[in-house]
Amino acid sequence: MSLPIAFLTLVCVAFFFGGAVWGEGGIDVFFADPALIALAVVTALATVAALFTKANLSSGEREDRGNRWVVIALGALGFASAIVPAWCDRVGFWVFGGEEVRWIGIVLYAGGCVLRLWPVFVLGTRFSGVVAIQPGHSLVNGGIYRVIRHPSYLGMIVLMVGWGLAFRSVVGVLLALAMVPVVIGRIEAEERLLATQFGEDYEVFRRRTARLIPGVW
Repeated sequence: MSLPIAFLTLVCVAFFFGGAVWGEGGIDVFFADPALIALAVVTALATVAALFTKANLSSGEREDRGNRWVVIALGALGFASAIVPAWCDRVGFWVFGGEEVRWIGIVLYAGGCVLRLWPVFVLGTRFSGVVAIQPGHSLVNGGIYRVIRHPSYLGMIVLMVGWGLAFRSVVGVLLALAMVPVVIGRIEAEERLLATQFGEDYEVFRRRTARLIPGVW
């Protein structure tokens, strides 16, 4: 990961997690709960791992610029998710369950982080924050891509659901689910671009795999 992208990543994570700490009522309150300590540890580990990827924001050789709205939409939902679930937890608004719900959330969050980052390592410089064909772009259809075409997007949804559950927040889970139509828009744009680049090879790949959930969609 280049230094500018690494710096941007650290700033975004600091803002996101800092918003949660503020929403929960401060550092002392946040870190008084073992489950939230675990949430912080998982976030730190995932952030360090992300710094070793080759993710970028390159427009590459060809970009679908009409899909940039997705970045704005996900950013807005992420901003809300950073603060609102923790605030709901603090004031007791639309929360449910006890510590067991938090720990279920932590497990989902950790699994989602792994599923989010694993494909980023596999794709290397082909993974961009925008929908684009990179120089030397090739079609990856092995490993996890033998089963689903967009594992990283599935990971994003799972980790955000886990994040909401970590705060026992109904609103947090709803914010995570609100990302689904945005992600679908991103998937459709990405698949159109890849189909024009790889033609029949991509059509064969698409016919034998699921987009996100095998046997469902």
